[in-house]
Amino acid sequence: MIAAALAVTIVLWPHLQGQVTTHWNLQGQPDGHGARWELFLMGPGFMGAWMLMTWLFPWLSPKRFGMDSFWSTYRRVMAMMFCLIVYAYTVVLWEGLGHAVDGSRAILGGVCLFTVLAGNLMGKVRQNFFIGVRTPWTLASERVWNATHRFAARTFVAGGLAGLVLSFLGIGMYPVIALLGGMLAPVAYSLVIYKQLERRGEL
Repeated sequence: MIAAALAVTIVLWPHLQGQVTTHWNLQGQPDGHGARWELFLMGPGFMGAWMLMTWLFPWLSPKRFGMDSFWSTYRRVMAMMFCLIVYAYTVVLWEGLGHAVDGSRAILGGVCLFTVLAGNLMGKVRQNFFIGVRTPWTLASERVWNATHRFAARTFVAGGLAGLVLSFLGIGMYPVIALLGGMLAPVAYSLVIYKQLERRGEL
């Protein structure tokens, strides 16, 4: 896929605008631009960096926080993130060819879909330092980690679905609020669960 992104960028190079849009605001208006050569960093470069991180994270993980206990889930999450990068780069290329596109809604919709799919895997993610809901309380207790990620599975799916619907409707900040709500609720939940267990002397 990295080779394909590189080849597509080279083929489309003569047809791309001199300045390409790299960011859109929540109203769908371009508010960030870059030179064409930056596409190689945004697309193939970022994809290559993510692939490298996918290989490095298991090696960097301390022994008690390794990926072996959920290896297939780890690979699926990282692969989905890789696909999200490919999708966002496709949106940038499409706009760079001169097509009108509401990049904020398109990319936000992709992020919401990723959140829904990731939510379905949250319950299978085990303690580690790189993916999942990593708070001081989940990292301190495996019991809190597991309870938090079972809760996150529901909030990620709910927040992602709500954000996806709202982004298609184009309702201002509400898709972002729905998405952030689904992602941040487990953070607060992990603190509540930890304090409950601590108060009962079960940690």
